[in-house]
Amino acid sequence: KGGQTVSDFKGGHATVTIPYTLKTGENPNAVMVYYLSDDGKLIAVRGHYDADLKAVVFKTTHFSKFVIGYNPVSFDDVAANSWYKNAIEFIAARGITSGTGNNMFSPEAKLTRAQFVVLLMNAYQISTQNQGEYSQIQNFSDAGNTYYTDYLLAAKALGIVNGVGNNMFAPEKEITRQEMFVMLYNALKVIDEVPTYLNNTQLSNFNDADKIASWANEALSSLVKTGTVGGYNNNLYPTAT
Repeated sequence: KGGQTVSDFKGGHATVTIPYTLKTGENPNAVMVYYLSDDGKLIAVRGHYDADLKAVVFKTTHFSKFVIGYNPVSFDDVAANSWYKNAIEFIAARGITSGTGNNMFSPEAKLTRAQFVVLLMNAYQISTQNQGEYSQIQNFSDAGNTYYTDYLLAAKALGIVNGVGNNMFAPEKEITRQEMFVMLYNALKVIDEVPTYLNNTQLSNFNDADKIASWANEALSSLVKTGTVGGYNNNLYPTAT
């Protein structure tokens, strides 16, 4: 702009589309976008390959030098014909998950509350490193000293999670679907990315609407109207793990 480099959008973002042709045998789920930082590091950007556009599409809060890369990751216990294969390949390529060890993903294992917080914040690149802001917050009493400790502190500070009472989070407890939906909704509000409504679907349309907790009503109402959550056989199964 008049010879001045514009790199910071002051909280806004730009959507960038870069034409890209898949190479023979290339898995579109593993096509990545990185930006080259000032110190020469490649940092993953939230983006994906769009088959209709034949391009890589991503949102960015700054302009940099961007690189398209390829990072296929597979697990021994994720079958080629499984309904979740594409999703797992997508999040594994981006480092959102690293599996459960020994090249296993454990796709049928029940998810815990702490595991979901880690996956959620990794997926939306919500930083755990804002020490100035987060250091003023007392972490949950049961946050421990483990891989999820800093995630719980940041999630609590940002209002993504509220815990189960008495400053406890119950990190190892199996997470219910409505707990997942509330955390997802809260995270989308934090980053200002709650989708726009696609329909006027009401919670009362589902057979098990009476099983939804009052604290989950707002989140579930929004997510069904945006088409993010569709349920199964006209049920939302809010209390299922």
